[in-house]
Amino acid sequence: MPCSSSINPVDFVTQVEPLLEKRDLPGLLQLLKSRWTYDQLKDLMRSPHHDARKVAMLALSLVGGRCAIPVLTERLKDPEPCANQMAEHALWSIWFRCGSDQANVLIKQGADALEQKQLEQAEKLFTQAIEADPTFAEAYNQRAIARYLAERYPQSIEDCQRVLERMPCHFGAWAGMGHCWAHLGETSKAIECYSKALEINPHLDQVDEALTTLRCQGECE
Repeated sequence: MPCSSSINPVDFVTQVEPLLEKRDLPGLLQLLKSRWTYDQLKDLMRSPHHDARKVAMLALSLVGGRCAIPVLTERLKDPEPCANQMAEHALWSIWFRCGSDQANVLIKQGADALEQKQLEQAEKLFTQAIEADPTFAEAYNQRAIARYLAERYPQSIEDCQRVLERMPCHFGAWAGMGHCWAHLGETSKAIECYSKALEINPHLDQVDEALTTLRCQGECE
């Protein structure tokens, strides 16, 4: 049974790193469950011990679940760039496996189709993932991306809104909705969405650049 005391950061890194290097996911999951509680891992991600914080986030990117999302969202504001990037990566990884088993398979197939620029096939697979699990926020987000790439901005916005109903911290959906509003010429709405995305994740450089551009355009008009 996991103990209730705080984690020794050096001991944590020593035990977890070999499993990460081997990508032994079953072994990693078993170790985390048997040795430490979620609250301990949560506290570790707030630790001043940089290596332990990073290893904890990397471990959660591989085996973490929905319960890890709030504390990883906090770490998006970590002043250390590497830690911020790892928190962002961990969130995307968890978001992609928050659906049912069937939905998780379908979204992976859809993502592969999207990477191949097969937009219609990708949208079809994302829709099937949504039908398999209507609570699956990332399935709506990926369909929003497919619709955005197809220049179907109103439909993409609708999907982004569905994402945010289920996952308000989803900075990707806020940014995507901002892109759509910008293409539709709705500058104030785009600025609002970009600002919200940056409030959650202040290290989105491209979103920051887009926001600055829109604000400059507004000042020049």
